[in-house]
Amino acid sequence: MFTIPLENLPLIKKGDNLGQIIRTALKSKNIYLTSGDIVVVTEKIVSKAEGRVINLKTISPTNKAYELSGITGKDPRLVELILSESQEILRAGYNFIISVTNQGLICANAGIDQSNVKPHHVKLLPINSDKSAFNIKCILEKKFQVDLGVIIIDSVGRPFRHGSVGLALGCSGITPLLDLRGEKDIYRKELLVTQVAIADCLASTANIIMGEADEKIPVVIIRGLNYKGEGKASDLLRSKTEDLFR
Repeated sequence: MFTIPLENLPLIKKGDNLGQIIRTALKSKNIYLTSGDIVVVTEKIVSKAEGRVINLKTISPTNKAYELSGITGKDPRLVELILSESQEILRAGYNFIISVTNQGLICANAGIDQSNVKPHHVKLLPINSDKSAFNIKCILEKKFQVDLGVIIIDSVGRPFRHGSVGLALGCSGITPLLDLRGEKDIYRKELLVTQVAIADCLASTANIIMGEADEKIPVVIIRGLNYKGEGKASDLLRSKTEDLFR
């Protein structure tokens, strides 16, 4: 396995065709996709292209937002967006809000991010990252005449460990979850519960290369793996009945 970073794409704006922009950037660097490649894309540029950047000055907080703002110390306009982007608020305290997003993710601030956007603006998560991944995949496959996988990723914190890791928000053309139940270990004992979150593992690999600050690497190509298949990143989400901590 090896990776190919794609640097210095133009600044993405609402309505941009990401598949076409990625294709143009690849060809400008003489990079040609081959069958089996996995194209990993940060959700930041997906959200920007899909018009998910919001000017906080346009937001009018509700009483509930002001109440939660008083607990957390967060801008009530930001809190209003967190509420609108969440199914449920799980925890809240000074400078943090943990929620279940409308997409079913459990994360801080409903995944709303203030980095790498203009002042007084915030970026929301894509509405349907699996669909976004499928759309990018279709464009690139048509342009390069190959079979690809695409993963849309974000970085998230974890409740019991310091630091953030890459997480697959959406995917298309790959197996997101590798089920090893029924396989044997080196002592011929049967694996009973082992499932590998392939999409999340690849997301973390790409996330290290993309960075978190001003690296300007929004796309990473992963080459040399064979995880072609079908499935959605939403397949990785545990249902509430399976969640041991809610």
